[in-house]
Amino acid sequence: MTLLDRLGRFEARHARLVALGWVAAIVVAFGLALGAFGGDSLFDRLTNGEPVVPGESRDGRDLLGAQHADGPQVVALIDQVDPSSPAAVAAVERLVPVLDGGAAIEGVASPYTVPGGPSGPAGRALVANDGKGVAVTVKLAPDLSRAQESERAAWIDEQVAATAAQLPGAVSSTSSLPQLVDEITHQVELDLRAGEGVALPVSLVVMVIVFGGFLAAGLPLAGAIASIAGGLASLWGFAHFIDLDATVVNVVTILGLGLCIDYGLLVVSRFREELRDLPWVEGEASADQVEAAVGRTVAIAGRTVLFSGLVVAISLSGLMLFQAQILRAVGAAGVSVVVVALLVALGFIPALLSLAGTRLVRPGLPARVPLLRRLMARLGDVAPPEGVFSRLARRVQRMAWPVAIGVTAVLLLAAIPALGMQLRSSGPDLMPVGTPQRTAFETVDARWPALAGPEVLVVTEGSTDQVLAWSADVAKIDGVSSVDPPKTDGSLVTLGVRVEGGDAGGKVATQVVRDLHAERPDFATWVVGQAAGQLDFSASLARTAPWAIGLVVLATFVLLFLMTGSVLVPVKALLMNLISLGAALGVVALIFQDGHLERLLSFTSTGGVETTIPPLVLAFGFGLAMDYEVFLLSRIKEQRDAGLPNDEAVAAGLQRSGRIITSAALLVIIVFAGLIAAKVLVVKQTGVALCVAVAIDATMVRMLLVPATMTLLGEWNWWAPAPLRRLHERIGIGTH
Repeated sequence: MTLLDRLGRFEARHARLVALGWVAAIVVAFGLALGAFGGDSLFDRLTNGEPVVPGESRDGRDLLGAQHADGPQVVALIDQVDPSSPAAVAAVERLVPVLDGGAAIEGVASPYTVPGGPSGPAGRALVANDGKGVAVTVKLAPDLSRAQESERAAWIDEQVAATAAQLPGAVSSTSSLPQLVDEITHQVELDLRAGEGVALPVSLVVMVIVFGGFLAAGLPLAGAIASIAGGLASLWGFAHFIDLDATVVNVVTILGLGLCIDYGLLVVSRFREELRDLPWVEGEASADQVEAAVGRTVAIAGRTVLFSGLVVAISLSGLMLFQAQILRAVGAAGVSVVVVALLVALGFIPALLSLAGTRLVRPGLPARVPLLRRLMARLGDVAPPEGVFSRLARRVQRMAWPVAIGVTAVLLLAAIPALGMQLRSSGPDLMPVGTPQRTAFETVDARWPALAGPEVLVVTEGSTDQVLAWSADVAKIDGVSSVDPPKTDGSLVTLGVRVEGGDAGGKVATQVVRDLHAERPDFATWVVGQAAGQLDFSASLARTAPWAIGLVVLATFVLLFLMTGSVLVPVKALLMNLISLGAALGVVALIFQDGHLERLLSFTSTGGVETTIPPLVLAFGFGLAMDYEVFLLSRIKEQRDAGLPNDEAVAAGLQRSGRIITSAALLVIIVFAGLIAAKVLVVKQTGVALCVAVAIDATMVRMLLVPATMTLLGEWNWWAPAPLRRLHERIGIGTH
């Protein structure tokens, strides 16, 4: 009897106690994450910002920050007014002392208080370029907490709105980084609730069809609720030690939900098989028989779940090797959520199985649902020896070469757009068009360009005269529209560079940054800005990716070898996953970079894909793909160990696992579809990428490419060098 078998039997014997313990843990987890016991909730601790890595752009920002400690700036706009009208002048002059007297306010500037007034250089920067608006800038004190910054920004917004109300036709708005972070964080919370609110009931309907009853379908959903609670609680804990980006919560929590539903589906399906194989007495199974069925379920399905969880955790742990804090946070939080999914599948679901007992294999659909009953009659309660998937496998085996070549060609063609992928680190553009902060930032960019700042900033240690002389050369760079006069900032001198089109993260700005890197003056310079940060981020990914990929590939190879005893099967699995993930990224580039399906998916293209998407998709997509690979290989290996020849083992394994894989993939796509419906762009991109990756893997790869390639390899599938064969005999993990 294996350790997992003993674990399952223990949970079956103490099912009520185990289940009650989990219910208590779920309540506590939700309470901690939502702040029900006092203190900050998870969403109070989330942050948001441009992904930053060590590099020239960050060094330049750090140098500027060391010159003086500044708090965030709130830009207040009073729009649709004549700046020269006496009423507007009087209203703004009354507003300035009110703001200046507020708590934690370090300075206030308006066109009427700066040197030279509205006609001076500083004053003109605070007047709209169309002459129909006034801006007031408010500098907050440094070292305020996030809650204090948000409170001060909200207070400023109220004062400015009250002033605008005194002027007929005037409208007001305020924008700042704290307000943008609050807006994104709030939207993430709404998206998470909406996504899970749709995913759970739709998943229940699908599982009712799969299992033919509400009780069996409800067990994976109960596990999913436990996964949500555990995932939120683990993220709440991480938020106390690391900066957790707001977008991480949706992606990581949804991953945990999808995995838990998948694992619950696998475990419940195996338990029903085990129950049906028992010798029932008078239509009932004894308590000892149910206990034995739970033990064997945890021993066999639990082993597959453990393998799958380890592979997913390994793929996510590769993110922790990258320099970007957001990727490390996703990796660490993702691994913790995978652990939660494993605990639920091996600890909570078996106890529920024991409590449900033989009711899980009795007809569960009421007679008044004849359509579902007919559908279940066609699907079968448990996969029969011969069926849709075994027939599909045999058709593929008869045309193995055309199928293998055709599917590979289609995936490679789909991957082509990924070769031209442009990476972006968006700010306000993460939110949909028309949202308050995006609108306010866009208004400042368009009508108060001096306040928006240049698209590229060069920080220098040269003198003002040296920088001024060099600026003439900078102005000649292709794509530069104008160069601001040099500004002294402490011991540094900065030079603002404005680019054609005004897109701080676009192709023009990126090429200007590359040219500035290539054409250095005699004094030290650091190029900063969105495009510079994107280039640093891409360079960091390129440096670290080989190590991260190497770690994941090696660890995955070892696990699959321990599972199968083959060296070719792991290599084949890794290559197929690489091709399918490339296809998924190609589809993402086609949609979000080129702007296809904008109306259908409700987004506005920024001309690129967010910088975090490729590593996240590779990590999450690889983990999910290997999840289904383990599901399929475990069944094929089980048939192989039972003595079937290679081709028959492949067909039988696909028949036994095909229904689970397609059902699990459909459920995961339903779950990730909640991300597609999100308003935050990077979350939407992640949802589309993962839905496409799962759909490609569960259909083209698992159903077609795997049986085709395993047929072509024949008995070579199970080859390993003699030393490795002997090693597997000693330490390999069998199917029983």
